[in-house]
Amino acid sequence: MIERKEYLSELISLREKQIIKVVTGVRRCGKSTLFKLYQDYLLSTGVLPEQIISINLEDLDFEELLDYKKLYAYIKERLCKDKYTYIFLDEIQNCKDFEKAVDSLFIKENTDVYITGSNAYMLSGELATLLSGRYVTIAMLPLSFKEYVIANNESNKSTREHFADYLRFGSFPYLAAISKDEPIMESYIDGIYNTILVKDVAKREGITDISLLESIVKVMASSIGSPVSTKKISDTINSAGRKTSVNSIDSYMKALCDAYIFYKVDRFDIKGRQHLKTLGKYYIVDTGIRNLLLSSGASDIGHLIENVAYFELVRRGYKVNIGKLSEKEVDFVAKNSNGLEYYQISASVLDETTLRRELSPLESIQDHFPKILLTLDEVPKNANFNGIRHLNLIDWLLDE
Repeated sequence: MIERKEYLSELISLREKQIIKVVTGVRRCGKSTLFKLYQDYLLSTGVLPEQIISINLEDLDFEELLDYKKLYAYIKERLCKDKYTYIFLDEIQNCKDFEKAVDSLFIKENTDVYITGSNAYMLSGELATLLSGRYVTIAMLPLSFKEYVIANNESNKSTREHFADYLRFGSFPYLAAISKDEPIMESYIDGIYNTILVKDVAKREGITDISLLESIVKVMASSIGSPVSTKKISDTINSAGRKTSVNSIDSYMKALCDAYIFYKVDRFDIKGRQHLKTLGKYYIVDTGIRNLLLSSGASDIGHLIENVAYFELVRRGYKVNIGKLSEKEVDFVAKNSNGLEYYQISASVLDETTLRRELSPLESIQDHFPKILLTLDEVPKNANFNGIRHLNLIDWLLDE
């Protein structure tokens, strides 16, 4: 098991706090493994095995517990008296009306409740209403590049070779632990993709036209890093001979985001300090899935590294937007408790014309928040252009 230190530390810090811990994220990103790591930690601190109740609702052994009343009764019988019981419910969205069981368990004395789900649907409607203010979300992603390198520490490959593999095969934890046999890896990625599409999107949303859904995924995957509108995707699909409505496209795109395959990033007017609702961008949770769907070559490297940089900023706790400044665009406006940071991403700026193009939006910003240019070029230490820091992307990914 690959140790996910940041997520594990977060769970440990929330131990026995009177709040439900909800771990969300795309299927196979490591949520179940995180629970196992955390359970091992609990046992190492003196917790007894009978104090831990762990149920995976995708396991046929627990099929009858898909009824929320039976789930509640099963757990209630096993609660420990006079000491904490740690309750882990994996893929909870498979249990209809699960929030009723979770709420009843939560209000009992000496219970510590942890749940996972692979669809944002579980955080809407009933759950949000019934458990309002009583749960905290830990949004989990597949491996960061740093975690990927640590998982492959016995390999004799260079850091750049690891990065090439990371872009090509993606960041699902299991792939980091197996030999780089291309057919096996592609088969695994294909299996994840199809499971997400069928279980977490089509079945959940009642979608019967799988081929249309796949067409939308491919158009979105080919458009990462580019402004996208529902109408644009609708026009693209209609021009290929498929007839569909803007409303249908919109609902399918929302379902794909709910399943954590795509993440929508809105635009932010830097000068006016306001969010804009039009022409956002979408990023795909795993570049391996994108490469499986599209035959993209080296010319696509700019979009791929922009995708990687976006998710790294999210992992580091930033709220990320696309920056708009008059007619210019800043790749990312990243905000945290310390303020703003501006990021421009480019494969290379060795060409003077490219360098000027990438620096221009950052130079136009009038405030004094940090401005950073990330590239794959070899960059001298402390390199900067009039205060704009120039960093090597791979070094930045491996930084603390």
